[in-house]
Amino acid sequence: LREMASLYPLGRIGTADEAAAAVVFLASPAAAWVTGSIYMVDGGLTA
Repeated sequence: LREMASLYPLGRIGTADEAAAAVVFLASPAAAWVTGSIYMVDGGLTA
């Protein structure tokens, strides 16, 4: 895991809570105008 973590710009692997925060946002009224988007919740790995 340490070797994988070094690949991420943030220098660590994300937590389940961090990934869940994106789901909570997208399921909330705050995301009512978000349509047809792809969100890569990967700590910047694919940036």
